[in-house]
Amino acid sequence: MTTAHDLFTLALEPRPERSVGQGDLSLSLAGAELIDLLQAGAVDLDGDLIVPGPRPDLDDRLLRAAASALVRTVPYENVEDWLWRRGRDLAAAYQAAFEEAGLLTRPRRGLLGFGTAHRMELVDTPARRRAQSRRQEGEPVLGALAAAIGIRDGGGPQDDAGPDGEAVATVLAAVHDAVTELEAVRQRRSIENTAFANVWRVP
Repeated sequence: MTTAHDLFTLALEPRPERSVGQGDLSLSLAGAELIDLLQAGAVDLDGDLIVPGPRPDLDDRLLRAAASALVRTVPYENVEDWLWRRGRDLAAAYQAAFEEAGLLTRPRRGLLGFGTAHRMELVDTPARRRAQSRRQEGEPVLGALAAAIGIRDGGGPQDDAGPDGEAVATVLAAVHDAVTELEAVRQRRSIENTAFANVWRVP
């Protein structure tokens, strides 16, 4: 399983705090995919530009789709643009893949934590337990991605000292900035909608 799969699993775990936003999750999943591609040697970063490498043999269908979506001509795409482009409706794609693999069930009607689809519940599988274990052990990359979408228990700052440490940190920072920007857009729209409603309010 990939970091993106583990992140999606954590997003669906029941928790008392606010639910995970679908847009936030999609952006973070796109970042997780890029980190998985970095670790697979499929890409490298030149500053914040995503430089495609050899096409590796990837077992995961969604990660293969991510690799196929890379811009392979100069000028290469930067990390921020990748997050917004690849992240479009990505949470829904992961939900569909989980359903197809039998990792989600539909026990009753209701709302999924991050969207308007019927409520889904995770099946107890080794993959789910692996994601929970990574979270409990404070794995830093998964923890930082989870924190970006409001899951703040477990994990910690990115301190990877390996060869991809700087590149991973660049991706994590871009995910955080993108999620922050999305929240600012939501707040601005909320203010605009409230102001518009007040115009029509009877004194």
